[in-house]
Amino acid sequence: MLKEFKAFAMRGNVVDLAVGVIIGGAFGKIVGSFIDDVITPLALKPALEAANLTELAELTVFGTVKYGNFLSAVINFVIVAFVLFLIIKGMNAATKKKEGLPPSAPPPPPADIILLTEIRDLLKK
Repeated sequence: MLKEFKAFAMRGNVVDLAVGVIIGGAFGKIVGSFIDDVITPLALKPALEAANLTELAELTVFGTVKYGNFLSAVINFVIVAFVLFLIIKGMNAATKKKEGLPPSAPPPPPADIILLTEIRDLLKK
């Protein structure tokens, strides 16, 4: 059973998935920092100052519904979705370029095949 588990865990798909999850987690931290440290202070600072608040999380309705965190999550989603769109678009463009190349000529047959073909043609004559 241990050998089967090792074979399962070391398959390419599992390793690729693990790498994707780790990179996704790191990317999530980058996007979170970008929203909290760049977007919120620049784009939402006037709205926060008008509401006499310092952080997006302090935005509330009726004193209990904290929609600031939700707004931050929506901004986070939009940025991640846009970046993934750009990555997929780039990959598709690279694939189209690769597909658009004319097919290369097939390699010449090996010398022994050429010799056998000549012998066959001579025997037919």
